[in-house]
Amino acid sequence: MKIHQIYTDSNLRNFTYILELNNETAYVIDPWSDELVNDFLLNNKLSLIGIINTHEHWDHVQGNEALVNQHQCEVWAHSNGKGKIPGLSRMLTSNEKIELEKDTIIEVLDTPGHCQAHLCFIVYYHGKPTHVFTGDILFNAGVGNCHGGDVSDMYTTIQEKFVSLADDIIILPGHEYLKNNLNFTLSREPSNSTAKQWLSKYDESNIYTNPLTTTMGDEREINTFFRLTNVEIIKNLPKPARNEKEVFVSLRALRDKW
Repeated sequence: MKIHQIYTDSNLRNFTYILELNNETAYVIDPWSDELVNDFLLNNKLSLIGIINTHEHWDHVQGNEALVNQHQCEVWAHSNGKGKIPGLSRMLTSNEKIELEKDTIIEVLDTPGHCQAHLCFIVYYHGKPTHVFTGDILFNAGVGNCHGGDVSDMYTTIQEKFVSLADDIIILPGHEYLKNNLNFTLSREPSNSTAKQWLSKYDESNIYTNPLTTTMGDEREINTFFRLTNVEIIKNLPKPARNEKEVFVSLRALRDKW
């Protein structure tokens, strides 16, 4: 399987992903538009067999209806997305493992926090986890907002579903917020030299042809929401925090105003 990360150039800086299988079929994750997806399918001689939605927000599902009408494809998503996600035909369950093709499996993670119908997906190739599609839960160097969800759920999701993931797993988020997130990290932890290096790499990269990705190992170095015991971060909080959860909640409130 090949994973294609497509920057949509939308005002919300969305990513859409195409999963190209060896039999010239494809799945799309969070289609921004049917035009964008169909152009890619045509240029690469692929047929669409399924849509996978991380959650129900309009910018992640607005391509669904047209693509279902054009390709008669399935739509997979969280059961809480029923009545909200256009074309929903298969409701996925927590820890479900789906074989996309020989030696390639995705594992479904139930990941509330940003909203209550949110899923993330770990890709396993030959039994080894290689990538994780994180929607609006985990971004490169940041985490999602909780305006339609709950910050306590977000903290639990990050702690239980992501903290233990292997360092070499590649993060594939729903939006391109890397530069802003790095700047937030440095506002909380000005001495973070790794974050400064990533900012330099970002300025030299091309978001259209080769968007920067991070690994879980990188996140532990540059994502303030994974650095809850860092002395500098704790010292710079607006009020004392008694535990890691309170640090996380305080950081999320600060990021909301960033």
